[in-house]
Amino acid sequence: MKAHIITIGDEILIGQTLNTNAAFIGEQLNLISVDVISSSVVGDSEEFILAEFQRTFEQNDIVIVTGGLGPTHDDVTRSSIVKFFDTELVEDRDVLTDIENIFKKRGREITETNKDQALVPKIAEVIRNKKGTAPGTWIEMKKKVFISLPGVPYEMKDMMKEIVIPKLLDKYSKDLTKIAKQTLIIMTTGIAESHLYEKLRDLNLVKEGTTMAFLPSQFGVKLRLTVTAPKPDEAKNKITEIEQIIRSKIGRYIYGKNEESIENVVAKSLIDRGLRLSVAESCTGGLIANRLTNFAGSSRFFERGVIAYSNAAKVELLKVDEDLIQEKGAVSLEVCLQMAEGVRAISGADIGLATTGIMGPTGGSDKKPVGTVFIGICDEKVVTAREFHFGDDRILNKERTSQAAIEMLRRNLLGIPYEE
Repeated sequence: MKAHIITIGDEILIGQTLNTNAAFIGEQLNLISVDVISSSVVGDSEEFILAEFQRTFEQNDIVIVTGGLGPTHDDVTRSSIVKFFDTELVEDRDVLTDIENIFKKRGREITETNKDQALVPKIAEVIRNKKGTAPGTWIEMKKKVFISLPGVPYEMKDMMKEIVIPKLLDKYSKDLTKIAKQTLIIMTTGIAESHLYEKLRDLNLVKEGTTMAFLPSQFGVKLRLTVTAPKPDEAKNKITEIEQIIRSKIGRYIYGKNEESIENVVAKSLIDRGLRLSVAESCTGGLIANRLTNFAGSSRFFERGVIAYSNAAKVELLKVDEDLIQEKGAVSLEVCLQMAEGVRAISGADIGLATTGIMGPTGGSDKKPVGTVFIGICDEKVVTAREFHFGDDRILNKERTSQAAIEMLRRNLLGIPYEE
């Protein structure tokens, strides 16, 4: 099955918004063995939208459109669909009820403009939106499927996973099971893409029916494995075998699979062990605490977070030796150790985690350039800190420091040395 993804919106064309919707939709289609042949972005112009509908619907079995379904004048996707399929708009009572309930829940008065969103193409099957006011639509014609979804990512993702994917599997079950496909994403951190490749290059993992891609970011490198085989069991066994080989070579750098976040992995590990954590952050400004408390149920392991940004705060709140700061500097291994010890002591937590560094773009020196970071950890057996050197970008440095700190915590919990 061939598919094309159309993302609509001037904001994407001019770079104000990243096109994360196409990436998510492509990933979901790949998981069910639908081949995404191409993807395109079109501005808020009915003329260009209609031309793109014509071109892509002729060439593909499935077309999925996101964006332009809102209530304002620049949202022209719905009117374009009506013209393209030569149909008309009719009111859907269920959609109207959904919209009224959303406004009632939020304590707001519904407007006529919002009520108009309950108007849907007459020939379409409605895809109800549980998280917003714009419904999606499913149109079948000439043995093809045309799907429209809202552009708001969290709305689109819910509709895609809960409704669209199951419907596609049901409709194309025979075609999608002719060749079995298994996809696995292995999440790594603490190792550069080039070093990862060097460790895996001689294993001869890429064979007929197997692909492997390296996907780097500031948080680490994702390894995407895709295996095709005549039967589902063969594909599953093959990808399991490859995963085991990879783990035997780089296991210490692997923290999860299939987009699992490292903070969730660490949170579950702390809860399973009955341990409580406190964090002292200087250069990361609370980012580590924010990431860890995104986990539902974080109160079971997270005791407190202290943002000790100034030297005075480090001394007053964490009991760091003032003379030590004068001698070694606030960004130093010695001060970082005392921060980790201090936050553990004042909170009574099992583990103390601390960060201090120079995020930039100013503040660096020849001895301690921008990107210099120290991360410390303290528990009943270990008090240690490590020096890191990141880049020149302030925001990236904060993100990389938070990732390295959570990774240090993960390794501490598992007893894995942090030699790199």
